[in-house]
Amino acid sequence: MQLIVRYTHQDATAFRTAFDADAEDRGRNGLSLLQLWREDDGHSWALFQVSDAKSARDYLSGAAKVFETQAGVTASTPHFLETV
Repeated sequence: MQLIVRYTHQDATAFRTAFDADAEDRGRNGLSLLQLWREDDGHSWALFQVSDAKSARDYLSGAAKVFETQAGVTASTPHFLETV
């Protein structure tokens, strides 16, 4: 299973700094970063491998909100995907 998230943020540099600082927390919650893309100065996309779907969902509804505040994220849209 993978997770792709589109982030809307205020500052690309601040976002990246906070995103990198959050790597350990994401890892503890079953998420491994596969790719990070910047769409433009206000949007980024992250693709994660999910090893524990429940922990990943719990992270998104809890601890990820702390990261988003620190990163200047104004909106995020997560999508869990499976290869068929």
